[in-house]
Amino acid sequence: MLARAVSVWCLVAVLAVAGGLPARAQAAPRVPQTQAQLSLSFAPLVREVGPAVVNVYSRATVTERPGLSPLFDDPFFKRFFGDMVPRLPERRREANSLGSGVIVDPSGVVVTNNHVVEKADEITVVLADRREFPATLLLADPKTDLAVLKIDTGDEPLPAVAMRDSDDLEVGDIVLAIGNPFGVGQTVTMGIVSALARTNVGITDYSFFIQTDASINPGNSGGALIGVDGRLVGINTAIFSNQRGGAAGSVGIGFAIPSNMVATVLRAAKSGKIIRPWLGARTQTVTTDLAGGLGLDRPVGALIGDVYPGGPAARAGLRTGDVVLEVDEREVSDAGGLRYRIGTREPGETITLQVLRNGRVFTARLPMEAPKAEPTPNVSDLAGRSPMTGARVANMSPAFAMEEGFDELARGVVVLGTARNSPAERLGLRRGDLVVSVNDKPIDRVNTLDRALQSATGSWTLSIRRDDRVLTTKVQG
Repeated sequence: MLARAVSVWCLVAVLAVAGGLPARAQAAPRVPQTQAQLSLSFAPLVREVGPAVVNVYSRATVTERPGLSPLFDDPFFKRFFGDMVPRLPERRREANSLGSGVIVDPSGVVVTNNHVVEKADEITVVLADRREFPATLLLADPKTDLAVLKIDTGDEPLPAVAMRDSDDLEVGDIVLAIGNPFGVGQTVTMGIVSALARTNVGITDYSFFIQTDASINPGNSGGALIGVDGRLVGINTAIFSNQRGGAAGSVGIGFAIPSNMVATVLRAAKSGKIIRPWLGARTQTVTTDLAGGLGLDRPVGALIGDVYPGGPAARAGLRTGDVVLEVDEREVSDAGGLRYRIGTREPGETITLQVLRNGRVFTARLPMEAPKAEPTPNVSDLAGRSPMTGARVANMSPAFAMEEGFDELARGVVVLGTARNSPAERLGLRRGDLVVSVNDKPIDRVNTLDRALQSATGSWTLSIRRDDRVLTTKVQG
């Protein structure tokens, strides 16, 4: 700890020498005067943290048909020329992936990116001392691009990194990125926090990234973003790069998943399943155009749209047109920020919201609850004689919708897919379509749909909701 304190003191001295501190704080001379000042280094911090950063290798078997044009895999092509697709022999090959990881528990728990180990048949973790261990996947979470691994080293405790509250970070804080870029071996780079709460990156469902200019390159994925106190503030996950000459490289814009989200996934790994709270309302970001009409002097907050009856937002008293400005005294910049704040909490907690309604700000208490799992999905393949024969359908619930990637506020019966060359496929049904009615009879459950289809006598009038439109067609038997 003394070495770490010395390093931090030295860093302050560097800033003072460079004129980076206010005049009243510049106690050090502008020119280094001692050997200690000439030997400023992060080495003590790296020596302490470096052994907890590992390399992650994954191997997967990929099946492909060599020499086949991508055109043959196009769904539109298959629909009309399915029988003409050549039956070429399949070839299997090994696909290898390289990334980094961080030991967060001395028992051998490792956090990395999900895309590093996705679909892997075999995962190997290589420690800083070059020992190799097979790894077991405890939990994969594509929505945050995080994965939790476990390695067994017997009774030997491993070096681990403690986590820091990522909400305490500020733009300008110095950070170190540690990983294995391009497979060259463990590498440390230094930079600053360039921005916080980046929600428009589009990398994961829960986008709320720390942006840094510390060099992050391919192979750094899953590596550690460390503060000058030696604690984990994020998991490096992506870079922004311009591709020139066919090569992609870092241009000084890297993104890391905040440690608070990492902590949420680690808690879920203990049970093997992630259960995230839900708001029970549709939201959108307050834009400049909307801000004036809402009585705001600047675009900030998340605007509440539709509210799910009986959901957490409804019971908290939220209405369409409300604007959520803060969560537990932390500003909500946009809809993505609100989603992140809720996604990092656990069911059973209660959060406090500052809400704007008709020019007045009031406080609401929102219960953190798992999404409703009723009605049960009742996944069914429709049979018999009807235009929807061959469709796989299910009852919608908020829990099922979130699991399948549908609108969590949608209700009714959803199409999950269609069998090849079935009446449902020829009708043009798609995954995500909601069945509104059959012969003007409203459809709310799979059983209701099945009875309505089978009771029709020779013709069916179907109404299907697709995105924001309701499509109606009449089919003769």
